[in-house]
Parts: sequence; structure tokens; C-alpha cells
Amino acid sequence: MYLIVIGWLYVTLLMALAEAFSSQGSVLGAIITFVFYGLLPMALVVYLMGTPLRRKAIRQQEQQARQEASEGSILPGSAVQPDAGSHAAALPEVAAVPAVGKKEL
Repeated sequence: MYLIVIGWLYVTLLMALAEAFSSQGSVLGAIITFVFYGLLPMALVVYLMGTPLRRKAIRQQEQQARQEASEGSILPGSAVQPDAGSHAAALPEVAAVPAVGKKEL
């Protein structure tokens, strides 16, 4: 896949150089030619062709995370399950400090 990208960029570079050194061409036209005929289309092609590889990598990471979570981070039979966030577990319902204005007996 990268051989095709390199070949196309080479062709568009030669097109841009031909425009830059032409008697009717300009350097700005050469830059625009290279960007719009070379860089942008090839960036789109590489991105679209790499989508299956990115999906596969994400699936592998998720599978590895599930495997690590099931192997030993949770004790079997434990009632406490971790949440998806990285925050500490909530405090119990019973408040350790009484609210202001209330007195405990």
C-alpha cells in the first residue's frame, strides 16, 4: 500500500516541479498542485485503508483489558465490583460526622 502512495507522491511532485519551472506556471500553482493532487488524496487513502487495522488494535486492547480484569484484580465471590472510572468507591450511607446543628445522644 505504501509503495502506491510513494509512487503517487513522486508523480505529483514531478507535476508540481513542471508547473513551477514552466514559463506560464508559478510556485504557488505548484504548491497547490502538490497539495490537492498529492498530499490530500493520499492522506485520505492512507486513513481509509488503515481503518481496519485501527479497529483490530482497539479490539485487541479491549480484549486484553477484559482478560486482565477477569484474571486477578477482583476476588472471586466479592460483592464489591469496580466501576468504570478511576475514582475511589463511595463512602457508606452512615455519616461519620453529624450534620451542623444536630446533636447525637
